[in-house]
Amino acid sequence: MIAANPWHWWIGVVLALASGGALVGVILGYVQKVSSSRYPGRRKR
Repeated sequence: MIAANPWHWWIGVVLALASGGALVGVILGYVQKVSSSRYPGRRKR
């Protein structure tokens, strides 16, 4: 039981960083998709 507390703490840190990165990726992907349809580049004109 001595290692249970630090072990769960590190799992929490890793999961928090992974979920934060996934959230940022989803938001950036959404913004890129919406802005590319609203402002088409030279290739799509």
